[in-house]
Amino acid sequence: MKKFEVPTKKFTKSILTLLLITSLFTACSSDENKTEIPEKETGGNPGTPPANNALFYKVTRVKNYQGSTSDENPTKPSATLYYSLEDNKAVDGSYVKTRKWDLAFGGLYASFLSGNNGSDTKNNGFQAGGSGGIMIVAKHFDQVVDIPADSQFKTGVDLIGTDDAGSFGNGIGWYLYDFGGDVLGNNDPKKAHVAYALGESLKTTKGTVIPARTIILKTANGNYAKIKMISVYKDVYNPAEWFKDTPHMFYTFDYVLVPAGSTKFEIK
Repeated sequence: MKKFEVPTKKFTKSILTLLLITSLFTACSSDENKTEIPEKETGGNPGTPPANNALFYKVTRVKNYQGSTSDENPTKPSATLYYSLEDNKAVDGSYVKTRKWDLAFGGLYASFLSGNNGSDTKNNGFQAGGSGGIMIVAKHFDQVVDIPADSQFKTGVDLIGTDDAGSFGNGIGWYLYDFGGDVLGNNDPKKAHVAYALGESLKTTKGTVIPARTIILKTANGNYAKIKMISVYKDVYNPAEWFKDTPHMFYTFDYVLVPAGSTKFEIK
């Protein structure tokens, strides 16, 4: 019987070619199946998107941004919400340690506001590189023109919420909580436990005028915004139509955004 001989050089070359092709397909398969996880951004990470220039110098309205809608445990802080004024959209909580968000809603009913600051250990965005802060003035939105010095912005967490003119006040706030309905509700039981946004001035049952409040925010990327809180009730913007059973908390607010380095809020 004739002996079967394999050409050594040809066989070796074929094996090497096969191994090379296999390794290439394996590498391609590995890359194609890889799941990319969004990188958490820090102060030096260039991946943070720039502000949407189309939102500068105009009034932008956010309608019915949903917060905590349950009254089952009113004394327990709700999950914190995050919003990007620069992109006009909600930001998932998994991005808390990034500069993707500018405004946080935390505390009871997620109704206490704060900015995104990477230097303050108490801030939600600690060590994420943000340069944000927040403050509030007893002044109407349209009258807020000058941008305050950076030293006036507060950088902690859950800083601005209930106003001293109502129940459980915490300084100058963006809303008045009328626990018994006696401050603004003329003692109507249906007006008890109503939260009154102070975007416009309001007159109490006793005739006292509460000035409008405006929030001023420095974004994580150093731009500036002024914010008018309008309502926490779904599709209802008139205080006379706010009752304890009206669906809440659905935030509606206006804001004007201007770029870093600006000294005034302008609408163009």
